[in-house]
Amino acid sequence: MNVEVWSDVICPWCYIGKRRLETALRDFGGDATMTFRAYQLDPAPIPHPVPIRQALEAKFGGREQADRMFAHVTAIAAADGLTMNFDKAIAANTFDAHRLIAWAATQELQLSMIEALQRAHFTDGVDLGSHTELARLADSIGLDGQAAHAYLATPAGTDAVNADLAEARQLGITSVPTFVVDRKFAIQGAQEPAVLRTAFDEIARREAVDTPR
Repeated sequence: MNVEVWSDVICPWCYIGKRRLETALRDFGGDATMTFRAYQLDPAPIPHPVPIRQALEAKFGGREQADRMFAHVTAIAAADGLTMNFDKAIAANTFDAHRLIAWAATQELQLSMIEALQRAHFTDGVDLGSHTELARLADSIGLDGQAAHAYLATPAGTDAVNADLAEARQLGITSVPTFVVDRKFAIQGAQEPAVLRTAFDEIARREAVDTPR
């Protein structure tokens, strides 16, 4: 079973969904792999670092509404062992972060790169729009930081990211996380691990029935 995950590294529900997916797959009886695909919640350029609170207060209609959303998501994340510090988080265009993930994937470090980026954004308040910070994070997981910086200075990885974004449109994906299992089944949202396990068990049963003997 291959689970493809369309997600964005600055999406809080994607961070929660990734942790829950990892938990579900640990308890799943069959063989399974995870492949992450690029998605952008907002492709608009962000010329200068902007606190996420400032950006989302405008989007959600004011400080009070944004605070309620932050508190709700923070509590859910904490229950899954994740720390979200929205007072430090910085809004960023994530296209280059996705290019870095594509590069890490060629060195079998895709999951480690995503985890480092998510933790940096949500917990440490790192600007994921900065090539310097992205290269530093690549270095932190064992990649060559100087090579990462040089890679980001070129258009390398652009085609891979654009292919994921185009495929999301073709599949009708409009919210993330979206889990696509074996290109046949889609599960939307940061579902609880028990819900995911039940879905995976049912998918495995269906595929066993459909497999010629």
